[in-house]
Amino acid sequence: MIPQEKQQAVTHALQAAFGTSEIETITPITIGLSTALTFKIIVQRKPYLLRVTMRTDAVSDPAHYYACMQPAAEAGIAPRVLYAGIPDRISITEFIEAKPFTIGQARQMMPQLLKKLHALPPFPYRVNYLDVAKNFIKKIRLSGQLPSTTESLFTQFDKIVAVYPTTTSDWVSCHTDLKKDNILFDGKQLWLVDWEAAFLNDRYVDLAAIANFILTDTEEENAFLEAYFGEAPTAYQRARFFLMQQIAHLFCFALCACMVSGGKAVDVEIPALTFREFHKGLWGGNINLGDNAFKMQYALVHLQQYMYNLQLPRFEEALNVMAAI
Repeated sequence: MIPQEKQQAVTHALQAAFGTSEIETITPITIGLSTALTFKIIVQRKPYLLRVTMRTDAVSDPAHYYACMQPAAEAGIAPRVLYAGIPDRISITEFIEAKPFTIGQARQMMPQLLKKLHALPPFPYRVNYLDVAKNFIKKIRLSGQLPSTTESLFTQFDKIVAVYPTTTSDWVSCHTDLKKDNILFDGKQLWLVDWEAAFLNDRYVDLAAIANFILTDTEEENAFLEAYFGEAPTAYQRARFFLMQQIAHLFCFALCACMVSGGKAVDVEIPALTFREFHKGLWGGNINLGDNAFKMQYALVHLQQYMYNLQLPRFEEALNVMAAI
């Protein structure tokens, strides 16, 4: 089950963590899109998570992964780390037995979890999220794969970019991959796992990402932001949050469309599921983004939500608030 070329390194990791190399049971975990191999192991009658990274590249870099995971574990928002070996690319952490976790519970608990995360010492810098988003959006925009009627959507995106803050002075330690698979509830508290995408980033990226899953209206949004900021959100905070949501919508569309279209024309017709229905399915585990058909639907629901939000009075209001800063 463990690749032959990794067995010696795993044995060393087990000895370092437990003083024994004996694994009583081992079960592969296939949830998530990471290329790392993950296993639930039982050692000395207790469960742990064994993570084996098979290669080091721009995304799967153990040094970066552990630099983010370790302080999060020390702060009590990631499982305790028993072993983290950079040369062998292996980690062993406590295993969280996940309990059912409703969207309503997430609305109540996620603001405080994100406050703790964003208050950590700065994670290493990796990329500028906005630059990455712009590059993918430019790629799909110039690809010739979209109908000409979509050009106005990119023109509106240009307006967002023109006013959205570019300073990095208020960036914080971010997870940057806040989906249900990476948020575990043990019946009492929340834990964040899978730190592959974590880096020093704009806090509104994390806020917008989790909002896709748990917020359905303005009232819920205001309550969420108030819980996070510790006071009623200002016009600036609400505007920046809203504009980051639009950046994320178009970025997710561009990224997924580029990944699965194979260079062919992209049909931008209204998908079968609404944005809210799709994310409810993701949260409930009924939709697997490893399936390319679902991944294209994911792209389209983000595009449709983006198109809808551009028509709201709030869009121009947010642009004006940010332009005035």
